[in-house]
Amino acid sequence: MTLKLRTREEIAREIAGDIAEGAYVNLGIGIPTLVSNYIDPGKEVIIHSENGILGVGPKPPAGEEDYDLINASKVPVTLLDGGAYFHHADSFAMMRGGHLDIAVLGAFQVSYDGDLANWHTGGDDIPAVGGAMDLAVGAKEVWVAMPLLDRAGKSKLVQACSYPLTAPACTTRLYSDHATFRLRPGGLRVLSLAEGMTIDRLQEIVGCALQLA
Repeated sequence: MTLKLRTREEIAREIAGDIAEGAYVNLGIGIPTLVSNYIDPGKEVIIHSENGILGVGPKPPAGEEDYDLINASKVPVTLLDGGAYFHHADSFAMMRGGHLDIAVLGAFQVSYDGDLANWHTGGDDIPAVGGAMDLAVGAKEVWVAMPLLDRAGKSKLVQACSYPLTAPACTTRLYSDHATFRLRPGGLRVLSLAEGMTIDRLQEIVGCALQLA
């Protein structure tokens, strides 16, 4: 069977479907930003943005963007009924105080043990960890959404991260274009596979033994 990798939108849709009713969720830069577009309107999920918004809705229709209403990725958003704005100091207090159920983040690398590296690749650019470290240690769960392979075709799910860590052993799930993983003590569990992907082929890519959940 021909391998059909998941699109960014398909990854975001799967994440949205896995978020529990009543959860408070922060969405990071990249694929995570798309998740709010696929939340079932009949399910109460409260989206938090670290620049000071609670109750973020889906993206606005084309031509109706309000650039005074943006998320932390500087992307125009909408505000659901009952939503609120507040100072970013209060926003970070929510993050650091353990009030978020899930943080969905992008990453450069994730280790088999759940170490997260998502703020710097060691290049000449000025590193900016932003609020990622606060989310990584403050949220009850960290879900990562990223392509499984880097531009050189190597797995970004690795035995040990070579990039500076954002936080150790914090990632509980990894959603990728190849498969979805649950990271837990005792090994990686595969929750779902892209169309045409096999567990044997995935093990070769990742470089470790995998178990189907």
